[in-house]
Amino acid sequence: MGDTVNAQVTDSVTQVNTKVVGETPAMAMGNLLMSTSQALGTAAHNSTADQQQAQITMQAATVQGVIEKDA
Repeated sequence: MGDTVNAQVTDSVTQVNTKVVGETPAMAMGNLLMSTSQALGTAAHNSTADQQQAQITMQAATVQGVIEKDA
């Protein structure tokens, strides 16, 4: 009596295990896509910030050149 297991219990456990194993590749791919899109978004943001800082530097250099020319 102690060695018998209800067939419904074993079937349920098998179905749950199969479901988890079956979902794993999709979850992994979803995580990969999310992290990739986050990295690309951060890269675009950094690129914009770099362009803004470069523009400020170029404007300052232009103003300095005009001041020195007029002096």
